[in-house]
Amino acid sequence: MSETVQLAPGDHAPRFTVPDEDGNEHQLQTYLDDGKTVILYFYPKDSTPGCTKQACDFRDNMNRLNGEGIMVFGVSKDSGKSHRRFVEKQSLNFPLLVDEDLSLHNAYGTWRLKKNYGREYMGCARSTFVIQPDGTLGWARYNVKATGHVGMLMRELGLGE
Repeated sequence: MSETVQLAPGDHAPRFTVPDEDGNEHQLQTYLDDGKTVILYFYPKDSTPGCTKQACDFRDNMNRLNGEGIMVFGVSKDSGKSHRRFVEKQSLNFPLLVDEDLSLHNAYGTWRLKKNYGREYMGCARSTFVIQPDGTLGWARYNVKATGHVGMLMRELGLGE
């Protein structure tokens, strides 16, 4: 197995073109060209308690984030159909990107060896990246907690709560 990517602030963000829950393509470069900051957050699975809490936290803060010129995208390996159900059930107001082949997870280093009760397996490390309009990472964190993460991220970005 190849070495897991470990991105850090200042690194160039891997470029991507990925579909969302409705099949619409999202190309990172388009948002950067528009001067947008992009928050790309990776989560393990649609409709699980922690992932729902985190997604709803982003949802509830979306007006403030969008007002600052920030776009938010959630990413998991779930299907578009699963993402669509999650979006509808939780009234999410941002796109969920489909990464069933794990290409985006691997580019950002979020598909990692995990340990749980002594068992080792590959899975998604809950992670968040803030991509500046110049294409570099302004913030990169692996293994974040679902609860309180959005508030902490907003404080670190100087947006208060």
